Amino acid sequence: MRASATDPPDLDTAPVNLKTTLRHLPLALPVVVAPAATLRDTLRAIDAHGSEAAVIVDPASAVPLGIVTLRDAVRAIADEDFALDVPAAVVMTGGLASLSADATVHQATVLMFRRGMRHLILTEADGRLFNIVSQGDLYGMQAADSASLADAILAARSIDELALQTTAVRRFAARRLAEGSGPETLCEWISALNDLIALQVIDLVEGRFELPYVPWCWIVFGSEGRLEQTLVTDQDNGIVFEAAPGDAAELRHRFLPFAAAVNDALDACGFPRCSGNIMAGNPEWCLSLDEWKQRFSGWISVPEPKALLNASIFFDFRPLHGREELVADLQRWLLQRVRGNAPFLRAMAVNALVQQVPLSWWRDFRVGGGPEFPHTVDLKGQGIRIFVDVLRIHALAQGIEHTNTVERLRGARSALGLPVAEAAAIAAAFYQVQRLRLQNQVSGEFPAAGNRLNPDRLHRLDRQTLKEAFRQARGLQTRLRMDYLD
Repeated sequence: MRASATDPPDLDTAPVNLKTTLRHLPLALPVVVAPAATLRDTLRAIDAHGSEAAVIVDPASAVPLGIVTLRDAVRAIADEDFALDVPAAVVMTGGLASLSADATVHQATVLMFRRGMRHLILTEADGRLFNIVSQGDLYGMQAADSASLADAILAARSIDELALQTTAVRRFAARRLAEGSGPETLCEWISALNDLIALQVIDLVEGRFELPYVPWCWIVFGSEGRLEQTLVTDQDNGIVFEAAPGDAAELRHRFLPFAAAVNDALDACGFPRCSGNIMAGNPEWCLSLDEWKQRFSGWISVPEPKALLNASIFFDFRPLHGREELVADLQRWLLQRVRGNAPFLRAMAVNALVQQVPLSWWRDFRVGGGPEFPHTVDLKGQGIRIFVDVLRIHALAQGIEHTNTVERLRGARSALGLPVAEAAAIAAAFYQVQRLRLQNQVSGEFPAAGNRLNPDRLHRLDRQTLKEAFRQARGLQTRLRMDYLD
């Protein structure tokens, strides 16, 4: 059916955001020159394309060797170190960090922030050049104050300094919310800036320990793993490391003091310790790659209540620091085990239907909260959690790699047969609940419970919006019940 001009935008053609794959950015073709090309020819090529830089590429392998920027070339000529007829390879900057074209804008942004890079080379899986991305291509999507905040985070040289930046991130988010920033963009930037803080913490702490010389990676779970952090967030993290048979226990023993120190430092920076102890400093979540596979396999094979609770947290994971290929290996393995696993998916569906939306049969809010938080609804547990849980199941059933909730919806839409308008309405409902969560965390009635909201204090339009969002969540549950239980 042809879409009309009044149809909601298709999720499959969503605007560029931090979850967008770099391959899908609207980038100009790269300026490519051979190593033997002169500096004069290189500058002419840069000028002809209106670019900022040229990539020096090996003609035989198409592998990028380095980059010549307009700024570098002008500086070299001005300093009279080089003439225009020298090979461009002489003045190029080699050994630059590169990133796969299938990485996300979020990953590129964090890398460029951390390295202070103006340009980043993007490559195919075999190392061939794909393109080049600049700060302007990425940072054009952010406000100037977020860039300066990132600089301040990276300049911090102590945990105390980083703790101040955590407060600054929350002030930044509150300000951007008041200025009208959308919840999707705001949650992404909160997650990106929190990533930078966590990476700085790991770097600062790592210098105090002699870690084993094996590949390892710090993993984040839950809302951080989904890039959906709000202003109230605790820690959910772990470590995966490579180990030969019989070596895991000794390696874990050496990683644990470091992991516990990072957890302590994050707590000092304003990220409270997980009440369920899902942290890398807990031996249960500092595991070798094989041990992680065994742990997931146990949950999948025997989906008991505790296993299902773990699945709701641990299946939303991504790498933060270290050897990302370990996490990619774990994710591929996990998706192969879960996709089409009807008993496990059914058990997850049963678990996802336990929580009910807070709407009564006469279409008003069903409130609770007890004497401590009277007449409230839980925007996280009774709202966001339902969207997250249902769409996680659909994504796992389809073998979709994304962990972000709306990206999972986008990936599963066709297989589920969801019309464009219906999928867009689900995404809009999810973001409306996130918006109200953020507003409530900034100026809510109960600061001690930032996710509990008294609906009577909402504007009439926001009341209707929240009711419709809850109806969308209920519709998702109805569909899940039909797909897996009826």
